[in-house]
Amino acid sequence: MSHALESPMALRRIAALVLTAATCAVTPAVGAPAAGAVTPSEQHRQMPVPLSHGGDRLKVTVTDSGTAMDGTHELKCHPTGGDHPKAQDACRALDKATRWGKDPFAPVAPDAVCTMQHGGPATAHVTGRWAGRPVDATFKRDNGCEIGRWDKLVPLLPSAGS
Repeated sequence: MSHALESPMALRRIAALVLTAATCAVTPAVGAPAAGAVTPSEQHRQMPVPLSHGGDRLKVTVTDSGTAMDGTHELKCHPTGGDHPKAQDACRALDKATRWGKDPFAPVAPDAVCTMQHGGPATAHVTGRWAGRPVDATFKRDNGCEIGRWDKLVPLLPSAGS
């Protein structure tokens, strides 16, 4: 005896109904969302990226910062390890900065308008894997945008005041 739910077509229909029901549950009704409501796109932006246990390893090379961070350090997160001088704080800061659709290591946009200020000669190069993705990013402090980009990753990178 064959059951109707065993056919591939029936399973596809059930999957489509479940997907539709799930979509309706998170999609606001026509019109503005209720006060304080988070729209699906905002929820998507706010959701942290799932931690990739055992795969978050970065090599951080800092030059000319004038701090104990000058040199090359390894950072491991999930669990925390390596010889980075502020490993636990750096992992925590990276976890906080990591969101779906947002690369914490992304370069400054080519069309960004940046203040013309110099934040010192420090440079950094970060390579490895973070949140399951390869990282190969260079940092410097030669304009306001680059300084802001650097400062967002302190304590992975040294603070200008340390």
